[in-house]
Amino acid sequence: MAIGAMIHTFTVQLADMDRGVYDDFTLRVARHPSETDAYMLTRVLAYCLEYGEGITFGDGISSTEEPAVLVRDLTGRILTWIEVGAPDAERLHYGSKLAERTTVYTHRDPAKVMAPWVGKRIHQSEALTLHSFDPGFIDSAVGVLERRNTLTLSVTERELYLDLNGTTLTSAVHEHRLD
Repeated sequence: MAIGAMIHTFTVQLADMDRGVYDDFTLRVARHPSETDAYMLTRVLAYCLEYGEGITFGDGISSTEEPAVLVRDLTGRILTWIEVGAPDAERLHYGSKLAERTTVYTHRDPAKVMAPWVGKRIHQSEALTLHSFDPGFIDSAVGVLERRNTLTLSVTERELYLDLNGTTLTSAVHEHRLD
């Protein structure tokens, strides 16, 4: 954990009907001083939307060896490389070579996130998926973020229903691909 990192706790109730994943768990998330609340919350949502056996947070925002979130099998092999924000093409190329699947979750404009990737070398770029949320969704959620959070997340037909500390928000989970 970085010096000066702020710890946020999320008590999560997850019901992902699309994937048949239902669980209750607690996340302790270290927010690096250079990390925005929007980035951290997107990282937490990415974790929840990809939740399954072997999922873990990466070493942190300054790590070049690991993504924000990753899924490993029992042997330690990386199954899913999950970036957050706006990673560069070189980082996606690196992750795509290491993992069976690479995906990105962003709180930014997806067109602006993908624009720098066009024409760049990204291993298996046709399989790369970018996920985004409705405009204003993450900003609204950040407005009710606290150090200790209660988060209830339901997903059905790629529609996300979020209750964060008593405030209910909804958003589609949009999927974008490089063509």
